[in-house]
Amino acid sequence: MTNKKLKLDEEDYIILSFALLGLIIHLVFHGNLEFHRDELLYFSLGLHPDFGYASIPPFTGWIATLIIGLFGYSLFAVKLIPALMSGVFILLVAAIVKEFGGKKYSIILTLSGVLLMPFSLRVFHMYMPVAFDLTFWTAIFYFLIRYVNSKNDNYLIILGLFSGLAMLNKYLVALLIVSSLMSLLIFTDRTIFKKKKLYVGLAIALLIFLPNLLWQINQDFPAIDHLKELNSNQLTYVNRISFLKDQLIMPLGFSIIIIPGLIALFLNKKYRFIGFSSVIVILVLLILKGKSYYTIGLIPVILAYGAVFIENIITIKAVKWVLLIVLITVSIPTIPFGIPVYKKEGMVQFFKTLETKYNLVIGRTFEDGTIHSLPQDYADQLGWEELALIVSQVYEKVPDKNKTLIYAENYGQAGAVTIIGKKYNLPEAVSFSDNYFYWSPLSFDPDIETLIYINDELGEDVSELFESIEIQGQITDVDAREYGTTVYLCQKPKYSFNKFWESVMVRIGKLENE
Repeated sequence: MTNKKLKLDEEDYIILSFALLGLIIHLVFHGNLEFHRDELLYFSLGLHPDFGYASIPPFTGWIATLIIGLFGYSLFAVKLIPALMSGVFILLVAAIVKEFGGKKYSIILTLSGVLLMPFSLRVFHMYMPVAFDLTFWTAIFYFLIRYVNSKNDNYLIILGLFSGLAMLNKYLVALLIVSSLMSLLIFTDRTIFKKKKLYVGLAIALLIFLPNLLWQINQDFPAIDHLKELNSNQLTYVNRISFLKDQLIMPLGFSIIIIPGLIALFLNKKYRFIGFSSVIVILVLLILKGKSYYTIGLIPVILAYGAVFIENIITIKAVKWVLLIVLITVSIPTIPFGIPVYKKEGMVQFFKTLETKYNLVIGRTFEDGTIHSLPQDYADQLGWEELALIVSQVYEKVPDKNKTLIYAENYGQAGAVTIIGKKYNLPEAVSFSDNYFYWSPLSFDPDIETLIYINDELGEDVSELFESIEIQGQITDVDAREYGTTVYLCQKPKYSFNKFWESVMVRIGKLENE
């Protein structure tokens, strides 16, 4: 009895050590690059809490509001919550391993995988919905397994709670929920749809999600428009063969655990529903040309079962530990793919060395198919500080700030002014990109006489409106995705800016043409 207790304590210490290590890794490297373009958007959402947004449900914006209230606008504040979420995620994955009957070895094997895989490092490096999404998927799998193991219907209510919260974060989780319920019905619990507490859970999920649903209805379902835009601008570049390859590439060396893990799930009558629901998710995303990383919520649970399977079938301890050491050894060199362990110059050199020395061009292809010096997520974390500084210097010399407007062409530029610009006392930028569309004013009082215009080139309508237009600076970091973005100072409007703005509002659909 005593030995068993000591063993459990040892496992708990191992789990807590991994969770702490995950937190430390993300905090140590959090400042090697700048804000990510999307982080600037999501923190901007935090300034406008609502029941919905143009591109995502409201959860990320609500948490951003809370973070801003507690910690302000610093880069550390932005990176803190995903770093903490990495620890929570590791605890949930460990709990799944235990539910599968795993012991010390499978716990270490699984947690080594989810800690070192580039995809999980990247997820918890940035403040984005995907960090919460991966955690919610893992929690949903955990409570599904708890329900199957315990036969306790109360877990159906808990599942409803987490499903509702997950839907407030990303709509994609609905695919997991539907596929899991259908798989449970077919393989594990044929009476599940007769259980009262399932409907209580579904009612709770609907109640939690209802404010966003009503918002979508009131706004004529902008989520559908966003999906259409995503399909035309990004998903059009998705290759289905590459999608399938990426399912093996994302876990890297740990694929040798995941593949037998998925097969073993199908062979286990009790947990077969997990394998079946996972395949449904992958097939649906394959058909719809979803991004490869949309499936990452499946990896932890399959890895966990694969680790337990390996723990049980390999009886020679030396073989098991050699396997673990080999997987950790081959994974460590890939860490820079997941998190910037160097400053910008070091990251550029890392990828350059891979190309020149090993002829490997990995991870540097942008979503439009072009190849650059850094991965897109890293290139999107450069140039924003420079942009905010240029705008602040221009804004400082404008004599009448009440008659000045800062306009940015995309949400990253607008977010740099709005969030990073707080330390320069800059006002919030105006833009029509993403959710900034909803916040753009219909008119200005007093009328605008000075426009600080941010774009990669000068728009024709702006050049025709102002007599005086001067370039004030541009992003000079060649490794930044926003390289060349220019700041213009536009003064002396030829006619009322409000009249010009009214025509713009009509054109973009915010005002009706009278």
